[in-house]
Amino acid sequence: MLSGVLQSDGSGLTPQLRLEKLATTLEEKDLDLIVCPELFLSGYNVGDALPELAQAPDSTLLEQVAEIARRHQTAIVYGYPECDGGSIFNVAACVSAQGKIIAKHRKLILPPGFEAQVFSAGSSFTVFDMAGFRCGILICFDAEFPEAVRTLAQAGAQLVIVPTALTKEWEVVAERVMPTRAFENGVWLIYANHAGIESGTHYLGHSCIISPDGKDAARAGTGEQVITAKLDVESVTAAQRRIPYLKDVADLKNRLATPD
Repeated sequence: MLSGVLQSDGSGLTPQLRLEKLATTLEEKDLDLIVCPELFLSGYNVGDALPELAQAPDSTLLEQVAEIARRHQTAIVYGYPECDGGSIFNVAACVSAQGKIIAKHRKLILPPGFEAQVFSAGSSFTVFDMAGFRCGILICFDAEFPEAVRTLAQAGAQLVIVPTALTKEWEVVAERVMPTRAFENGVWLIYANHAGIESGTHYLGHSCIISPDGKDAARAGTGEQVITAKLDVESVTAAQRRIPYLKDVADLKNRLATPD
């Protein structure tokens, strides 16, 4: 599966212009999957405008994403704020190459700051099948918890997709934590960040596609960029056979649960 990340600088752009940027990218790149950053449609640091930019589950903008996916025969994972039942959620959805929403993840763990004030937390993990892969989605802070990525891996995920809005002071997350998450579970991990400056927030960039051995298959710099890499299930099988962390951690839990 040829996968890519749109590391976009969307500062000052409307949702419509962001979608145009996505469509233009797919006109230039022939991909099976493209992943966009956290809150891609609205922007992350947009202040009081965020609730106004929240989309209903049946928003016409979501149908536009579906049309872009169908036209280019590319699955799209993208972030946006969703208004549902009087609450606002930080969401990442996957639209298939046929234009169908096949997964939707609501951010589970809200970090300190405005997110905890604006958003409600999600309540479930998200695992789904796409293009021969078992996939899972986490959003930004979710993936910094080893338990979250491991839960997806134990549910069979071979690819963990992580839209994020990582700022420049947290370089360790992109450079060390995400490769560790891939390595300790033997899975592919796609980490899709913003670029540039948005309302004083300096994004790190450094989006990456990490192979199951914890090494970079592709990594962006700090500016707007598209990165790509070819993903295969065989690499997951090989990594998990070479170092059986998932099996061994289950055995360890069983032994620790049994008194001497």
